[in-house]
Amino acid sequence: MAVAVLTFIAVFLRVLSNPLGNVFQKQLTAKGHYPLLVNFLTYLLLSLVCLVFGFGVSWHSLPSAFWLYAVADGVAGALGNFFLVRSLQKGDLSVLGPINSYKSVVSIVFGVFLLHEIPSVWGVIGMTLIVYGSYFVLGTTGVGFSWALLKRKEIQYRIWAMVLTAIEAVFVKKMILLSSTTTAFISWCWFGALFSFMLLLLYRVDFKEEIGKLKLADLSQFGLLILCIGTMQLTTNYAFAHMPVGYALSLFQLSTVVSILLGYRFFQETEIRKKLVGSVLMIAGSVIIILL
Repeated sequence: MAVAVLTFIAVFLRVLSNPLGNVFQKQLTAKGHYPLLVNFLTYLLLSLVCLVFGFGVSWHSLPSAFWLYAVADGVAGALGNFFLVRSLQKGDLSVLGPINSYKSVVSIVFGVFLLHEIPSVWGVIGMTLIVYGSYFVLGTTGVGFSWALLKRKEIQYRIWAMVLTAIEAVFVKKMILLSSTTTAFISWCWFGALFSFMLLLLYRVDFKEEIGKLKLADLSQFGLLILCIGTMQLTTNYAFAHMPVGYALSLFQLSTVVSILLGYRFFQETEIRKKLVGSVLMIAGSVIIILL
């Protein structure tokens, strides 16, 4: 009973923290801060906090497979978050948020091969509802669900972010199975910071110039962003430890409605009613996956 209650609380906090973090990411990039820098600083500051807790982990006793998944997770996570921030920089939060509902579908596919988590018939029906609901949301973009839509940069970035973070979720579950939720979280932060920094070098970002653009007023947004991302990943790890990855990610799609409302509240995004209808269908698919 206690585990069920804690899992419910974890899912609830995850549903709130993810779209709130997207708001702060979008606000920071709207000020002209480079997405790669926002991505790197988020990981870096979380990594510094994790130093305190890292001393209590017996790193030498972890199996070699853990480190293999940690590296793969760091690469997928850093790239996924980079594409996520780029998509938020260019697109509407209320459209890009619901696209994330496909993540549960992608993770279930990869979970079959890496985690041997086989979906039921009801799981397939739930995934179908998630796909169908996306038509309502993407129909508000002006071009509808079409190849023209897929040519838009913000949609491409969001799809790449979704695929990479779905794969990352499977790697995180493997790390949890080989260690613990806390150890997996610390590794997620450290390897994410490392590969985010490598992305900065790869794109030849002038780190000194970009840091110089930061103002005192930005610190509060970065602080809130770090709080949201840290909460999101910790609660994600806890949920992964107690249920299949695909099903957990399906539950997380309840944040779709939060994304739409926040897009309306902070960025005056339009056609909210139609987006909410599509989101309800997506959420119904998620609930079917969990309950049946």
